Amino acid sequence: MSMIKVENLTFSYPSSGGNIFENVNFQIDTDWRLGLVGRNGRGKTTLLELLLGKHEYKGKIISSVQFEYFPYHVYDKSRPATVVLREVCPLAEDWELIRELSYLEVSADVLSRPFDTLSSGEQTKILLAALFLNNRRFLLIDEPTNHLDASAREMVSAYLRKKKGFILVSHDRRFLDSCVDHILSINRADIELQSGSFSSWMANFERRQESEAAQNERLKRDIKRLQQSARRSAVWSDRVEASKTGAADKGFVGHKAAKMMKRSKVIEARQQRAIEQKSELLKNAETAQMLKILPLTHHFETLVSFSAAAVSYGGRSVCRPVTFTVQRGERVAIDGINGSGKSSLLRLAVGEPIEHTGTVSTASGLIISYVPQDTSFLRGSLSDFARESHIDEALFKAILRKMDFERMQFEKDMREFSCGQKKKVLIAKSLSEQAHLYVWDEPLNFIDIYSRMQIEGLIKEFSPAMLFVEHDRAFRDAVATKLISL
Repeated sequence: MSMIKVENLTFSYPSSGGNIFENVNFQIDTDWRLGLVGRNGRGKTTLLELLLGKHEYKGKIISSVQFEYFPYHVYDKSRPATVVLREVCPLAEDWELIRELSYLEVSADVLSRPFDTLSSGEQTKILLAALFLNNRRFLLIDEPTNHLDASAREMVSAYLRKKKGFILVSHDRRFLDSCVDHILSINRADIELQSGSFSSWMANFERRQESEAAQNERLKRDIKRLQQSARRSAVWSDRVEASKTGAADKGFVGHKAAKMMKRSKVIEARQQRAIEQKSELLKNAETAQMLKILPLTHHFETLVSFSAAAVSYGGRSVCRPVTFTVQRGERVAIDGINGSGKSSLLRLAVGEPIEHTGTVSTASGLIISYVPQDTSFLRGSLSDFARESHIDEALFKAILRKMDFERMQFEKDMREFSCGQKKKVLIAKSLSEQAHLYVWDEPLNFIDIYSRMQIEGLIKEFSPAMLFVEHDRAFRDAVATKLISL
């Protein structure tokens, strides 16, 4: 057991407008299972890169362990998986690797297959297993759930519960709760470290914000009262000073004016202290303003109908045929393991020409708003994107502001955005569109926890018709009205 110490860490990118971290101090135990949380763009991945020594910075990072980063970059994915893993953990014995894979319910047979033929879930599992076999290495695990289905997430969280010595970046509330024992939170104004689960950290954070908000209201009332009192004292002082003209006892009047002036100074000092106290409050307040959506109402009850539909590749179905409908006001979630054709069913619904059996039909004149998984095509300015997408630019940017986009982000090329910020761009576009049906494919990948709760609240408030795939079970359980399992 040893400590990782961060002392007076200050860092900014050359292109950024200010410091991402300024005089940051904390220390963590190398035996901890630490969850790292914070809104998109706050610097979670940057902090991991600083620990890895990828950037120059001011301050100190002191550690007796070496860091390993996940996702591990595999430069040649055509090689057999066993060759790739030997590169990741060269000192591990074969039996050790097979044992770790068994914990993740991965067959040893995958080791003989080319790495690029494995599913994204299998790749995630075997790379994590290999990284944990490196002794005296502290793992920096950056959003491992983005390519895991719901059952795989549960399996990986159970695996991580048996391990120690890692920092985990995730926005999946249940996943974090199940496998971390400390939380490091990158807030608006500082970095906060607390023992316990994510839920206990969140409850404490919200209680503190509520207490500070109540104190803030009391101080606002005090400041207003003191300002009124100061104005009255100033008026009285002026009147007393004016009364000295022609007064019989100028000494008495002068003494009275001095007392008034002293009282005014005391009130001014109290007001300044109240203002200083107020300025210390709510620096870390996280706003999750209510989002809005204006769905259209179709004249038909049934919007999309799948009849014995199954996606095919090369004439071979990848799942059993499914039959279901999406009705007005329904929010239908599709569940299934990776590779079972969930995304392809969504793409069939939006009219893409994908090989399939059975029939998929949509209501006449149906308008669909689609959020794809992939964000790699986003480039250029937000203004150009809004214009090309035929959406109201002012509304689009207002939604992004509510989702914690800083105004300075509006001037950047979208290629510079974080993965979470890119996903927010696609969601904001969809929310700017009036549609009968909203088809969203894993919309929450890389999206921060507060924005997830915003989107949750939006869907529950406005009840748009939806067909979606999402592996965050907390979100899915909150919004879905029907679940289709492949």
